[in-house]
Amino acid sequence: MSNAQSTSGHTRRIAKVLIANRGEIALRIMRTCQQRGIGTVAVYSDADTNAPFVTTADQAVRLGDTNATSYLDGAAIIAAAQETGANAIHPGYGFLSENAQFAAAVEEAGLTFIGPTADVITQMGRKDHARDVAVRAGVPVTPQYARDSVPTDAWPVLVKAAAGGGGKGMHIARDANELESALQRAEREAIAGFGDGTLLIEKYVPQGRHIEVQVFADSHGNVVHLFERDCSVQRRHQKVIEEAPAAGLSEAARTTVLTAAVALCKEVGYTNAGTVEFLVDGDDAWFLEMNTRLQVEHPVTEEITGLDLVDWQLRAAAGDVLPKAQHEIRATGHAIEVRAYAEDPYRDFLPQTGRIRHLEWPGNPVRVESGIEAGANVTTAFDPMLAKIIVHANDRAGAIEAMRAALDQTAILGLTTNLGFVHRVLGSHEFAAGSVHTSWLDTRPAGIFDKPDCPDIVMDQAARIAMPPATGGLPTDGWRSSGPARAPQLRLHCEGGEPVWTEPAAEPTSGVIGVSDGVRVWLAHEGQHWLGA
Repeated sequence: MSNAQSTSGHTRRIAKVLIANRGEIALRIMRTCQQRGIGTVAVYSDADTNAPFVTTADQAVRLGDTNATSYLDGAAIIAAAQETGANAIHPGYGFLSENAQFAAAVEEAGLTFIGPTADVITQMGRKDHARDVAVRAGVPVTPQYARDSVPTDAWPVLVKAAAGGGGKGMHIARDANELESALQRAEREAIAGFGDGTLLIEKYVPQGRHIEVQVFADSHGNVVHLFERDCSVQRRHQKVIEEAPAAGLSEAARTTVLTAAVALCKEVGYTNAGTVEFLVDGDDAWFLEMNTRLQVEHPVTEEITGLDLVDWQLRAAAGDVLPKAQHEIRATGHAIEVRAYAEDPYRDFLPQTGRIRHLEWPGNPVRVESGIEAGANVTTAFDPMLAKIIVHANDRAGAIEAMRAALDQTAILGLTTNLGFVHRVLGSHEFAAGSVHTSWLDTRPAGIFDKPDCPDIVMDQAARIAMPPATGGLPTDGWRSSGPARAPQLRLHCEGGEPVWTEPAAEPTSGVIGVSDGVRVWLAHEGQHWLGA
């Protein structure tokens, strides 16, 4: 424990936690709770009845027959906590995690909300209010403009929803002619997604890096940072690859973002876990927003610090002093996280659906956070993220190599994913050089978005594994009740290419992949639901 002294606050025991979320983050929270001997309660919609997070929890409560709306029903979630005897609620991320009304209702019900106070969420959950707090704290912010008075030298500008998040309600205007259209689109999305059409217009930095700082604060006045992450590889303002620490960040910029993040928390009276996001260009850094919750990419921070961030959340929510003071927190090595999405990168990242026919994850020491299993149906009801794959190495080059190897050992078959695409991103010169910025993927860099051909080496590799020499006897797939056995056909499919049908010399093994430089081949028997798309 840190020797930081308690100046205020009180301790309250957390005995059972209801997780107001689903999928991999629900499992992640349960893991720490179970390690600490804390009971867990899952809530679920009918679509998730047999999901791993439901069966793993000590107790589970059905919320309703609809999908996303079930996890947005704050009153039902609080009632489930009271019914099961849970005395705390962890919101995870997404859904109600940054909903101040929900946080307040949890506390009013006599339960502990594992996050900041409702008042702080109100201040920091909106981009316009958070910007005002940043100014008071002396944190640098990007220039802001009124819709009818954008200076001629200010273009391009970024239009974004004040109440938004996750890239929704966010559009770039490169000149005055594009501004009105950007405003109209952003306003429509903001009203539909957040019920609030308030917009901000700020200076857009086309080649800025997205750098964010993990912060923690307790109710005794202690605030620390757990170093920074780089989340610049994005599509449609959504993160794809995250890493810690940020490579090639100048010491001036690093000092600015770490110092500013702590100052911001102190200014607003923050408690629990949070992330302060910045736009960085060279030595300059500007405050973007604050996420008042645990982040999807928190594992890379855990990997370099050796700390359990969910454990810290539980301790802070219970009123404990933070486990470590700033001088006791160290960062070692380099960590990278890849988000596995059910989407087609070569068709404008369109979400994909389907049944997962075959699933393979890399083994230790690769860390996988996933809420899916073979046989699960992936729909468009929820975010397309299927899993997070995390590696840690002594340095960045080693982490890149480890991640590419981990992706080669990963198979999510039955629907199109972005795994081959991120493999190519990781192998690019730009990523290796650490020169990637937030709009890099939007420029469609050469070699990244070219639909991959099926190299002979990949097909040969798959064929050697799938079609071993004949061993005598007849493959069962070719058996017929009358007449000679027919040799079964095998379909080899290369990502981005047309299926190739062939006759194997012996019965093949389904689900084997050939991989070369991120181009993936998978296979399935004729007559069965095939394993790739």
